[in-house]
Amino acid sequence: MPSGRGVFTAGETAIMIDTKQRLYLVTLHPDGKYSFHGGTVAFNDIIGQEEGVVLHSSHNQPLVVFRPSLGQYVLKMPRGAQVIYPKDLGTIVMAADICPGAVVLESGTGSGALTMALLRAVGPEGRVISEEIREDFARRAAANIQRCMGEPANLEIRIRDIYEGIDIHDVDRIVLDLPEPWRIVDGSAKALRPGGYFASYLPTVLQVKQLVDALYRQGEFALIDTVEILERHWYVADLSIRPEHRMVAHTGFITVARKGARFPHRMRRAHELSESASEPDEA
Repeated sequence: MPSGRGVFTAGETAIMIDTKQRLYLVTLHPDGKYSFHGGTVAFNDIIGQEEGVVLHSSHNQPLVVFRPSLGQYVLKMPRGAQVIYPKDLGTIVMAADICPGAVVLESGTGSGALTMALLRAVGPEGRVISEEIREDFARRAAANIQRCMGEPANLEIRIRDIYEGIDIHDVDRIVLDLPEPWRIVDGSAKALRPGGYFASYLPTVLQVKQLVDALYRQGEFALIDTVEILERHWYVADLSIRPEHRMVAHTGFITVARKGARFPHRMRRAHELSESASEPDEA
């Protein structure tokens, strides 16, 4: 998302926050209005104001207005498919080392949340090719991306079934949000450059098991690792400090691997390495 500065202008997307921290995502059309349980807000009262402005609805409910962060935007934008949560988006970008200038092949565009995180990470010098089998999902994702980021020149959305094969080669990263990623492990190994990263997002451990076994069997992937991210907020007010009663717990598992040469022997898995670390060295 562009780091907008200055006053709000017509056509921008804004996030309004009420006293209970509820978020309302709006596009600022001239003479437009937004109605919610706390009354009506006129967009003309926001256009021309700086971020952080506090205004009152027709029912005198106060709201503060900002430009949305990418995390706020993906949670509130229209969805064709379930979005990947911000806590997982950040982990995927870091674990798969999505960096400026990288060429990334994504499959499973969904609502476009991961696509936007990838675009921000690769920067204008990088490139994202995103494949989606469902045309309605692709249209929704394109609309969400356009509303948030304009029309990135370095994004290509393709309506395609990646299970039929990967037709792109020498990519830096492959990032998958698919139910059966093990079906394209061999194709991913051929498409990735040496040292490239493979990343997959899956909801169940049975899927993770099939994927990890396929990565080891293929023989060209090292540093295979699976993580789950849990997010717990804290309530801090006066002398009351405690964990919030609700947390963002399980959403999905992130599996990352790195492509190397074909190993003559199976590399030891992480749990085997940790066990061997406690063994005494031979004399």
